[in-house]
Amino acid sequence: MNFAIQFVREAYFELKKSSWLTRREATDSTRVVVLLVVVLSLYIAGVDFLLHMIMGSILGG
Repeated sequence: MNFAIQFVREAYFELKKSSWLTRREATDSTRVVVLLVVVLSLYIAGVDFLLHMIMGSILGG
């Protein structure tokens, strides 16, 4: 039990030393991540479609 209390105290102390993102920084980071996911998804979908067309023409489908 004593170990758990000490762990919580130390974790709280470490969290107080952390620097947190501002709302603006978090929003900007989220936008970048969403944009990259969309761009990479479109790229992968395009490559998949292209390979599907190539394999279809090779296999006569």
